[in-house]
Amino acid sequence: MAEALALNAGSVRRGVLVLTLVNLLNYLDRYITAPLGESLARSPLHVSDTAFGFLTSGFILVYMLAAPVFGRLGDAGSRTRLIALGVFLWSLATAAGGLAWSFASLFVARALVGIGEAAYGTVAPSLLADYYPREYRGRVFAFFFAAIPVGSALGYVLGGQLDVHFGWQAAFFITGLPGAVLAFLLLRLPDPPRGIHDDEFAASSRSAGARGAYARLVANRPYVLTVLGYAAYTFALGGMAAFLPKFLMRVRGLPEGSATLWSGLCLLVTGLAGTALGGWLGDRLLSRTRQAYLWLSGVATLAAAPIAAVALTSAAPPRYWAGIVGAELLLFTSTGPINSAIVNVVAPEIRATAVALSILTIHVLGDVPSPTLLGFLSDRTSLGRAVLIIPVAVLVAGVIWIYAARWGEQAAAASGSESSRAPRRDPPHEFP
Repeated sequence: MAEALALNAGSVRRGVLVLTLVNLLNYLDRYITAPLGESLARSPLHVSDTAFGFLTSGFILVYMLAAPVFGRLGDAGSRTRLIALGVFLWSLATAAGGLAWSFASLFVARALVGIGEAAYGTVAPSLLADYYPREYRGRVFAFFFAAIPVGSALGYVLGGQLDVHFGWQAAFFITGLPGAVLAFLLLRLPDPPRGIHDDEFAASSRSAGARGAYARLVANRPYVLTVLGYAAYTFALGGMAAFLPKFLMRVRGLPEGSATLWSGLCLLVTGLAGTALGGWLGDRLLSRTRQAYLWLSGVATLAAAPIAAVALTSAAPPRYWAGIVGAELLLFTSTGPINSAIVNVVAPEIRATAVALSILTIHVLGDVPSPTLLGFLSDRTSLGRAVLIIPVAVLVAGVIWIYAARWGEQAAAASGSESSRAPRRDPPHEFP
């Protein structure tokens, strides 16, 4: 009870703010390599397109393999301490990338970034879910995940500008060190009791270890369908994030400074607008149906597929820039809702494990294979042809989420035991 009373508005707002700031740095460090691709190819490391794709995939591979370990730790122990440790490790590993003397050493440094980010990425959503009740999580998660486009855009812009003026090594050094400071702020965040706002799970049994937790998740059909759609979505975003600067430079003929600056600005604006819109609209629609997050994500993603195809096939600057902006805006609309959907369909005591399994699945099926596959196809055909697999993956994601939403509504109607409409309650504290 004392822990619940300590969860006041000020501590919650501080927690959301710090976690969001760390998430921004998370994606800045993750995508710092994207604008450095052409420089790495010209450097003594001689990084080909296939090797560049493997560099990105290697980071994600380690990240996803470490995620289940940290997920179980996050469900069992202190979440704030685990997150702080992860942030400190990945920040040092990012800076170590600037010391690389070969492709292998750079690969190892980026792999270590994946280990640190796994500790943060699996546990932070579970902590956020205990800061606010279900009907406000769309906006909370939208605020948190708005850091993805901002951090990614900063990775593009800072990486590109630092590379142009100081070299690719400086990009790793300068962007890696701030996380070590943020790690200490994380130790002061509140860590409330798990499931404090989830009365509907009060009677659920406690997890019977890792095997029992994973068995419950695999048997949870709404969770499985949501994650499979997320995997196709991640396949598309992973390939686009890794190769968009290269595509603009090589296929569209833009100089590095312009390509990284304008692609970063587009990502920033569309990401903030799309994520904010998705979080607000998802929560508004939740009063009509519990499947609102899936409906919104599915419709927005289906609409993004043809627009992405235009962006990647048109040679006219007004058309491809308009296509990039439109596709990114629609894709980011799904960010908050789909992550809210994942935590809402599982019991609080296994949420970190659910996020960890989601991370493992979306990456093993998504952005682990996509950058390497795009690089392989680019080396053997052309980059302009290779990127055409991106709109196909976007289409698949939309179809799966629409199916999941329809199935969820049909299952709720058939059972008759639970209304498909979500309840509305007064918020326990002011939204940050």
